[in-house]
Amino acid sequence: MKILITGSSGLVGSVLVTALTAAGHSITRLVHSKPWPDLAGHDAVVNLAGDNIAAGRWTPAKKARIRDSRVQLTRQLAGSLAKLTPPPKVLVSASAIGYYGNRGDEVMRDESLPGLDFLAGVCCDWEAAAKPAAEAGIRVVRLRFGVILSAAGGALAKMLTPFRLGAGGVIGNGRQWMSWIALDDVVGAIQHALATDSLRGPVNTVAPNAVTNREFTKTLGRVLRRPTVFPMPAFAARLAFGKMANALLLSSQRVEPAKLVASGYKFRFPELEGALRHSMME
Repeated sequence: MKILITGSSGLVGSVLVTALTAAGHSITRLVHSKPWPDLAGHDAVVNLAGDNIAAGRWTPAKKARIRDSRVQLTRQLAGSLAKLTPPPKVLVSASAIGYYGNRGDEVMRDESLPGLDFLAGVCCDWEAAAKPAAEAGIRVVRLRFGVILSAAGGALAKMLTPFRLGAGGVIGNGRQWMSWIALDDVVGAIQHALATDSLRGPVNTVAPNAVTNREFTKTLGRVLRRPTVFPMPAFAARLAFGKMANALLLSSQRVEPAKLVASGYKFRFPELEGALRHSMME
């Protein structure tokens, strides 16, 4: 296939490009800051663009960049694709489990209602921005990514230094749920979405075994062979990270990948310890 990709230089995009190229696909990279390439003639589009939500404190300007880099680009892309004759067959567009907000122990399924906080609002608008493509007959798959595990970037990479120094510990009360997914399975799920004609709409893209922050902490400490005895109370997390702490560190999201599993996707790393051990070798 000839595949157009936004966000191709990011954590997921760079690995995806390598995997798709190795599989024999032709890749076109769309960089938002440069003139767009000709969109015509592509069989599929993967939209991964978005400002890094974990980089820097959530000032009003940062929150605007988080929203605009996702919503505006997706709206512009979907509108442009809808005007093509013929349009691509499929648009796989990133979203996130932040869609659900802080939901405690409630199990979130693909059809669950959104939350009410900032990230939930961003995700709702982000997903809605792809509507013109769906209305033009393009199969749109909205992958709601969980916490992506990779030692090369993202949340896990930020955790490794304190944990390796023996300064890791639970965050808050440790009871908040973390719905995670190995980077290899993110790339696998995207490839699966491109190839599976029956898959469309929102798709929870998380491993089937969510864990609490306490369990995650113990497992990471075991993998690194380091103690995990230095907790970070909720107030300390808020002092250190500002508004971002509530959404990314203290929020609880217990998410189930029902639609992804039902569509036939087989996880390479369904268990946390195996995923963490593999990520250390990347």
